Amino acid sequence: MKIKRESSVKKSANRKMLESRILRSAEFVFATKGFSGASMDRIAEMAKISKQNLIYYFPNKDLLYKRVLKEILDIWIEKLSVFETQGETPEVVIRRYVHEKMQISRLYPNGSKVFAHEIISGAPVLKEYLISHLKPQFDRDVKLVKLWINKGLIDDIDPEYLFFTIWAATQTYADFSIQIEVLLGKTELTDSDFDKAEKAVTEFIVRGIGAKK
Repeated sequence: MKIKRESSVKKSANRKMLESRILRSAEFVFATKGFSGASMDRIAEMAKISKQNLIYYFPNKDLLYKRVLKEILDIWIEKLSVFETQGETPEVVIRRYVHEKMQISRLYPNGSKVFAHEIISGAPVLKEYLISHLKPQFDRDVKLVKLWINKGLIDDIDPEYLFFTIWAATQTYADFSIQIEVLLGKTELTDSDFDKAEKAVTEFIVRGIGAKK
C-alpha cells in the first residue's frame, strides 16, 4: 500500500510539473502570436512534448487559452488582496501590494501580456470571470482604503483610481517591456531594473496618498 501511495504521489507531482511547463509554453506562444496566430503544434514544440500528449491534458486551444487566463488572474487575486491586512499601516500594505504586483510582472511577463491582449479585445473570454472573481476582491480592497481615509491615515483620494494607477504602473514592465528596454538601452530588463522600478513606483504611490507613519 505504501509503495502504491508513493507512486501515486510521484505521478501527481510529475503531472503538475508537466502542466506547469505546458502553461508557461502556452503563455509565451499566446503572448507573441496572439490567440489566432498560436497553434497547438507550436505550444507542444515549446513544451517539448508531442501534440498528442498536449491534447491529452488540454483537448483544444480554447481550453488552454482559458486556463492560461484563469491562472494569471487567480495569481493576481491571491497575491494582491489587501483586505485581510487591516492591522497594518497603509504604508506597509501598499509597499507589499506594489511588491507583489511587480513580482507578477517579473515572474509572469507572458501571462500578463496574454491578459492585456484579452482585456484590450474586450475580454470576450474573461469578462464573466472578472465580474465573479476580481470585482468582489476589488470592492473589498476599496472598502479598506476608504476606512484608511475615514481614520485620517491617508489623504482623501479616490480609492478606485489608486488601484488603477498601481496596476498601470506595475504592469507596464511586463506588457510594454520592449518599450522600456529600448528607452533604457537594454536588451532585457534585469532584476536590478525591476528593483529600481518597484522602489520608484512605491515611493510615488506612498507619497501621493499621504500615508501617515
